[in-house]
Amino acid sequence: MGVVGVRRAPAWWAAGVVALLVIVSAVLSGLPGDDGRAVRAAPGPPGAVVPASQGAWVGAWSAAPTGSEPSTRDGLGGQSLRNVVQVSAGGTAVRVELSNRYGSQPVTFTRASVGLAVEPGSAEAVVDSVVPLAFGGGAAVTIPVGGVVLSDAVSLAVEPATRLLVSVYAPGPSGPVTYHRHARETNFAARGEHTAEVSGAAYTATSEHWRYLTGVQVFSPASPGAVVVLGDSLTDGISSTPGAGHRWTDFLAARLEGTPVLNLGISGNRLLRDGSPGRSYNGASGLSRLHSDVLRQEGATVLVVQLGINDILRAPREPDAGEIVAGLERLAAEGRESGLRVVGATLMPYEGHYAWSEGGEAVRQEVNERLRAGGVFDGLIDLDAALRDPADPSRLLPAYDSGDALHPTDAGFRAMAEAVDPALLMGVEPAAVL
Repeated sequence: MGVVGVRRAPAWWAAGVVALLVIVSAVLSGLPGDDGRAVRAAPGPPGAVVPASQGAWVGAWSAAPTGSEPSTRDGLGGQSLRNVVQVSAGGTAVRVELSNRYGSQPVTFTRASVGLAVEPGSAEAVVDSVVPLAFGGGAAVTIPVGGVVLSDAVSLAVEPATRLLVSVYAPGPSGPVTYHRHARETNFAARGEHTAEVSGAAYTATSEHWRYLTGVQVFSPASPGAVVVLGDSLTDGISSTPGAGHRWTDFLAARLEGTPVLNLGISGNRLLRDGSPGRSYNGASGLSRLHSDVLRQEGATVLVVQLGINDILRAPREPDAGEIVAGLERLAAEGRESGLRVVGATLMPYEGHYAWSEGGEAVRQEVNERLRAGGVFDGLIDLDAALRDPADPSRLLPAYDSGDALHPTDAGFRAMAEAVDPALLMGVEPAAVL
């Protein structure tokens, strides 16, 4: 899955950012949960104490909660839920984050585990790899309404692009399940308590959602910090091949060779407005998600913003490019104030999509012109230039069009990742439009 021709970061940069990561990790580890409760602190990796200079915790996978799963009013009590995720960085220990952000009552898990998946699309684990999870030393944990918990650390060696199985079991009913709607992975459920099982035989029910799980962190001896991507369906990767790990953030992680890339894409997400009441699963505005989703990510050093196209094409449509640019400026400023390097992206073509209009195209072009002029972000990824059809620049290149004129093919997602100069994220040279 690697990409040929990646430019490696200089050794002096990696050493400097590792030092910065230690500081950022210390700050982020104390962030409150969504309801104001502190995220449960977890001890370091088991065994001998490891000095901070020899490693740090960093996010290796993430998913933004998109709402409460339909038809789960009383939760999924009496079932084991097995989530399948692909981490973007390796390490020697793991801890996981579970969320009840959209629950209506506390949810209690009496068992949880993490293990290595045998292969994509399977609930089977690698033999002897399933490890029980604890929370504050106990097997059971209750997550309050709107709350988040972080497990204790467990020793588990993982490599970049490894798929993990994270399983939880709630014996009784609870409120609606907090979920991420478009996983692009096959996830599983089983009747009864099967979290410790290597076999996937009991996991006969499948789902396209991630349930309760919102993050996986690894203890890395030399991580340069995490790149967090805040975006919409283009980042969520809803047109990528299921189970293939072909979102543009997956391709980017492969290019960065072990640097964590955290995907916080939500389909339909807008920069300036929350999802409408009938489409609450489109998430809160990108401006508010900086605080609820981005800043809680362990080891975050860089924020990439891929937002704005839904403000143009979704009703009520934003007719003023200045409003979108002002929103991006605010997002960038608040990200910098929180210690992040903030990189933006131009808005990609979408002529041929049912919501395209000449007025909307004019807004898109003006937004892109103002972003290219500089002054908004610390750097800019020109996704428009990378994916447009040179013969018809308001459209995607046919090879990159999944069929709806908006969402890319796997090749298009790869092209998005290849449009990123790693040095731009690292800030080792003056920020410039690619």
